[in-house]
Amino acid sequence: MLLFTFMLKTLLLILLASHVSLLTTPAASQVLPGADRLFSDEYIRLIAGKRVGLVTNHTAFLSNGVHLADSLVGHPQVTLAALFGPEHGIRGEAGAGDEVGDSVDSLTGVRVYSQYGKTTKPTMAMLEGLDVLLYDIQDVGARFYTYISTMTFAMEAAAEAGIPFVVLDRPNPITGERVEGFVLEDSLKSFVGMHPIPIVYGMTSGELALMINELGWLKGGIKARLTVVRMHGWKRSMWYDETGLRWIPPSPNMRTVQTAVVYPGTCLFEGTNLSEGRGTDSPFELVGAPFVDARGWAEALNGLKLAGVRFQPVVFTPSVSKYAGVECRGVRVDVTDREMFEPVRTGLWMLATVFDLHKDEAVWKPRGIDRLAGTVLVREGIGKGQIPDAMLERKKASLRSFLALRKRFLLY
Repeated sequence: MLLFTFMLKTLLLILLASHVSLLTTPAASQVLPGADRLFSDEYIRLIAGKRVGLVTNHTAFLSNGVHLADSLVGHPQVTLAALFGPEHGIRGEAGAGDEVGDSVDSLTGVRVYSQYGKTTKPTMAMLEGLDVLLYDIQDVGARFYTYISTMTFAMEAAAEAGIPFVVLDRPNPITGERVEGFVLEDSLKSFVGMHPIPIVYGMTSGELALMINELGWLKGGIKARLTVVRMHGWKRSMWYDETGLRWIPPSPNMRTVQTAVVYPGTCLFEGTNLSEGRGTDSPFELVGAPFVDARGWAEALNGLKLAGVRFQPVVFTPSVSKYAGVECRGVRVDVTDREMFEPVRTGLWMLATVFDLHKDEAVWKPRGIDRLAGTVLVREGIGKGQIPDAMLERKKASLRSFLALRKRFLLY
């Protein structure tokens, strides 16, 4: 009976791998993620003969279309002993902000410890018996996307447990060159922003891990035994759709590369009573509310002639989140030139214009907007009629300081 169960599980894994390979593997990938290189002669030593813990989700596919967890389970030299899942869960099925519980992964039979529920950091009990902790999750390059917070806590826990921490690097979807927005102020640290980095930080997860570790940003300044398994073939100027890798939505509302392009700006609307388009076919590309004058807002924004973007008046009805089932009016953010587009500056101007047009209806969620922006300046400045460009200029010195630090940790 045990043999039959094992054979059945193995067959299911093979069938899944074949199915996913057909759906997700590009004809020719220019870039090899770190997960692919983990099994090479250069890096197999990191896991060979060891009990491995893996912090991951549904994005951790190798270029052959097989998920990393499935590859580890099937490897004769490795014991996959524990899985750790971030926001949205190990297979990416939970909604934004939904608490995720512990479970057993149905495909591998391995215990899954949720890192987005009762705990956000692996406990010593969870790490007991592990020889190494791996991290492999596709990120989007924005400070408030919670996966980098999960990475931080996992690295911190590994350091405290005295086991190595390995980041399997993946591309920054919006290139590794763009840096924009406010550097997070210490008083506003939270799970949607733990470190003094700007909204768009222009680094891969591996590079950011090096920065966090070397600059003593882990609790108590503890240092992890960190290894970054680099990608092969990635260049800093690459957008995700230039890598040859298939886009797998890192979260339910991060549907396309285009979503990731606008997200660093339009996600700021989570700190208001306007919908950011969750529960539509174009989340984060649509912003509005029942009270918005769509045509007036679009005209005001287009009159600013912001680089690389146009705004179309729209009507949409979200199926979830704010105004679920209620008709909203607003704008569609149409990026016409992503090389010129500045998502944070654009998002700030969107906030400034809608709060000017709808002084009585548009409302801040103070705690939310301050943590997302990384400063109280946005809420207070727009309330006083200050222009976004002046706000960004006022904080330019901290951005320059970040850029100087960042250079030390770039791998590509």
